[in-house]
Amino acid sequence: MNREQRLRAHRFHQLHAGPAPLMLLNAWDAASARIIENAGAQAIATTSAGMAWSLGQPDGERMSVRDLLAMCARICRSVAVPVSVDIERGYGRDAKDTGGLVGALLQLGVVGINIEDGTQPGTRTLSPSGELAERIACARTVAQHHDVPLFINARIDTYVADVPMETRYEETLKRACAYIDAGADGIFVPGLSDAEEIARLAGQLPVPLNVYAGYAGAPAAAQLRELGVRRISLGCGPMQSVLAHLARIAAEALSDGRYDTMGSDMLTVSEANGLFKDIDNAADVPAPHASCAGMGDGPVALLLPRGLRASGRARPVELTTRNGLCTPAHVVAGHSASQPAWRRLMSSLLGERSPGIRAEPR
Repeated sequence: MNREQRLRAHRFHQLHAGPAPLMLLNAWDAASARIIENAGAQAIATTSAGMAWSLGQPDGERMSVRDLLAMCARICRSVAVPVSVDIERGYGRDAKDTGGLVGALLQLGVVGINIEDGTQPGTRTLSPSGELAERIACARTVAQHHDVPLFINARIDTYVADVPMETRYEETLKRACAYIDAGADGIFVPGLSDAEEIARLAGQLPVPLNVYAGYAGAPAAAQLRELGVRRISLGCGPMQSVLAHLARIAAEALSDGRYDTMGSDMLTVSEANGLFKDIDNAADVPAPHASCAGMGDGPVALLLPRGLRASGRARPVELTTRNGLCTPAHVVAGHSASQPAWRRLMSSLLGERSPGIRAEPR
């Protein structure tokens, strides 16, 4: 990775330690990213829900890796500030799949990810913490291989899943410690809104606490700062608001034949074009194919059936694996289970590029 990307990554880390919490407005495409940057944002995060909706799909890893990478490539080309990407559960069946995705995102210029534990498919039951811990550890190894200080924000869904109220705080803290041990740089707890609990958790964590404020009535940034919050995410809130505004424009035009809502506040064509005047979009190409899976080849390789990778006969396959199809056993609560298993995992990722680790046949 180049020096400019490493500097952006360091800058993104520093923004979590500034005088005020890092305010992240989440973009869903290049236009929204440029609007946010133009408003003065120091960094941009993506919203997985917003991206999926913009592609005509529901949220929840329904978006293919190919579409995710294509959208992230456009966003990274369009802005100069650090970009962090929401990768939901990490995509794919296991940590290796997540490592491949992280490698591809790093090649696009991404300097941060948000990854969640989530719930088991079809339920509101939290997934085992070991699954996310393993994916975090693998993402960290991939980032180190690329020499990029990737900011890994670990999302904990204890406050949005079916967890008893009397135990959810302790469960949150337990999971946070496991994810930090695995390599997380920050902890994100959507649904955490009680001021006393926010302050308590922020005081107990050795890393920045991120809260969600993409809803009406959310605490102001100044109040969250006093509670110890270091990062505020608006998530899919901005797009929800934009869609509601569009619905009002459409209703007014279709029902009344009027355009007052639309015309009251809109960019000129020149202003909209000006958002992209210095951007070269000539190379608007989806993620390239790769002949084999290795560190940094990313889901570009994972999109290909294993039998076709070596032959070069690239037949793309969408990776839209649903959550929770595999229960990893390499890491439990942030601790390595067995060295041989971990070495085998790293071998499959690093190949011959990892000193002291013998590569397994592909």
